[in-house]
Amino acid sequence: MSIHSLSVDEASRDVRVDVYVARALPDDIPSRMFVKKMIEAGQLTVNGRPVKAQYRVVPGDQVVVDIKPQDYPDARIKPEDVPLDILWEDDDLIAVNKPSGMSVHPAAGNYGGTLANALVHRLQGDLSDINGEKRPGIVHRLDKETSGIILVAKTNFAHARLAKQFEEHTLEKKYIALVEGEVQFDEGIVEAEIGQHRKYHDMRCIVEAGEGKAAETYYQVLKRVGRITSVALFPRTGRTHQLRLHMRHIGHPILGDEKYGNKGNFPRLALHAQAIFFQHPRNGKPLEFSVPVPAEFMPYL
Repeated sequence: MSIHSLSVDEASRDVRVDVYVARALPDDIPSRMFVKKMIEAGQLTVNGRPVKAQYRVVPGDQVVVDIKPQDYPDARIKPEDVPLDILWEDDDLIAVNKPSGMSVHPAAGNYGGTLANALVHRLQGDLSDINGEKRPGIVHRLDKETSGIILVAKTNFAHARLAKQFEEHTLEKKYIALVEGEVQFDEGIVEAEIGQHRKYHDMRCIVEAGEGKAAETYYQVLKRVGRITSVALFPRTGRTHQLRLHMRHIGHPILGDEKYGNKGNFPRLALHAQAIFFQHPRNGKPLEFSVPVPAEFMPYL
């Protein structure tokens, strides 16, 4: 069972509730028809009452969605023998160097070849289940086209401890990105709130202060090569698509970004989770992992 409680903000005013839920939960909702079936089954309420699919939400509405495992054609993740680049493994966690093009977990239209499929095969179910059957062991995410380090919890204890570090911003991540144009300043901070895109459920957008979720990114220029700049990015919050949106917000979208930039100017999304620093969830010892920058980045570094 997976229960989601959503609070409608100003950016979603007057959106149909089935559209709103599909946008707000893109990883759990495969389609608007899926939402309509839940509405018909009484699994969706607004302010504690059932509504019809055409109900239009207003700011302050509390939408509760109860998704049951049997709602999906098959909620179980199929084990798949997909090779993984393991950086560290112990009884509590695994650190994986994820390649670009691999999804973290199955979602609508992409049910195989994911990190979760590979982990279920490797560990035979020895993964945390805090986030449900669809996301075994998944503590945080990387976009499909983003490469680099991702942490996976093998136990619920480790999952809870790691999630707390993410929540309290004591865990630090470093990304390397290639962006369009010559970034003017050698370093800086981008502070811009992020909200749900009104039209596309799988996208986010920069919104006015008070209308979205606070987001902050520190950047540092590594090298300028022609009209391309390589930067190190240090997110101080963990919003969906934060780095991609923040770099576009200052006029320098990440190369190869089909959502927020120009997909055709690089063979992939030029974003790589290069390093991570955190405390081991069980013994509290500091751990730091780093991986090489992809070869296609090197001419700009």
